[in-house]
Amino acid sequence: MTETTDVCIVGGGVAGLSAGVFTARHGLETTVVSTGESLLARNAHLENVPGFPAGVNARRFLDMLERQAEEAGCAFREGEVTRVSVDDEGFAVETAAGERFWADYVVAATKNTVDYLRGIDGVGLVDRGKMYVDTDERGRTGINGLYAAGRLAEKPHQTAVCAGHGAEVAVALLEADDRPFYHDWVTPDGYFSDRGREVPPGCEEIDEAERETRERESMDAMTEAFTQRHPDEPTQHPSVAADDESETRTN
Repeated sequence: MTETTDVCIVGGGVAGLSAGVFTARHGLETTVVSTGESLLARNAHLENVPGFPAGVNARRFLDMLERQAEEAGCAFREGEVTRVSVDDEGFAVETAAGERFWADYVVAATKNTVDYLRGIDGVGLVDRGKMYVDTDERGRTGINGLYAAGRLAEKPHQTAVCAGHGAEVAVALLEADDRPFYHDWVTPDGYFSDRGREVPPGCEEIDEAERETRERESMDAMTEAFTQRHPDEPTQHPSVAADDESETRTN
């Protein structure tokens, strides 16, 4: 079975989810395909992300970002992407389970897995002990419509950097989607229109009542998220987990 989507994002980590928030908010049908694993889940406590002065539970942060992407309109599919191919009509994305997605755009946002991109003429792969995709600063590869975001695009493996780069890649994609100016910004009523300007693509003007409604919704969401500790423990590095298991068997 083949599903169609405007944007297929490969990888459900910070960079991919951040990209999905922007493309989905723009109205592009966005599908995130992920194995369900993120390196962020290994973090004991996330202490360098802007806006959290005492830090934040890394799994909580990831959950909230996934919820944000979902509420923006992203669809999620669990699976391992094994191949991406391209022709004049777009991209075919195939998974190990036999699922197939047809997309106008693809954002590769896995950790450093590049096997699914091998064989695509115009996509450069870089081996620096770990594998990366050769891109420009905005995540564009040598193939129109194919992008790489976050660590896979050789960005520093920091949550704030990967989130920012995912957003930047998405905006580059939106600009390529016939939007030469794109700015996702919610403004007070009249900010543009009272100056005789059209509201730019991606922008929205809201009145005071709507602003208050949205603020209260955000307060409720934050209260719900942080009332209790997150139930999941950090995921240990596989080599450490294997050593622990081996030691347990020995003892």
